[in-house]
Amino acid sequence: MTTLKVGIADYDEMKARTMRIAKGEEKPAPDDPKVWFTSMESFAQLLSSGNRELLRVIDEQSPGSLEELSRITGRAKPNLSRTLKKMASYGLIRMDPGEGQKLVPKVLHDRVELELPLIERRTAEGVRS
Repeated sequence: MTTLKVGIADYDEMKARTMRIAKGEEKPAPDDPKVWFTSMESFAQLLSSGNRELLRVIDEQSPGSLEELSRITGRAKPNLSRTLKKMASYGLIRMDPGEGQKLVPKVLHDRVELELPLIERRTAEGVRS
């Protein structure tokens, strides 16, 4: 599998970066984070120990449906569904079509690399650098 590179930036920073890229003022580097979280807390919540255990179970046991995953983990299906949708939105998993109408979770990455600036410098205009 692969490593997913993630970054932490607040909403305004992400919006400003997206606008600079759209205007051609900035070009993303190949090693830039592919996924962004708005806070360290949101990153920690999504990758809590329980959710990392869920990813391990999916990877090792390859459940054929959410129902099977629910039985294996003891987690309620609605809770699993919400968690997996959130994980999919951040590119950690994908939901493949299974038998009939069933969805099959697949883990996409086996590692996460976090880029987190500890000190952000502010310019005279108040923009972070």
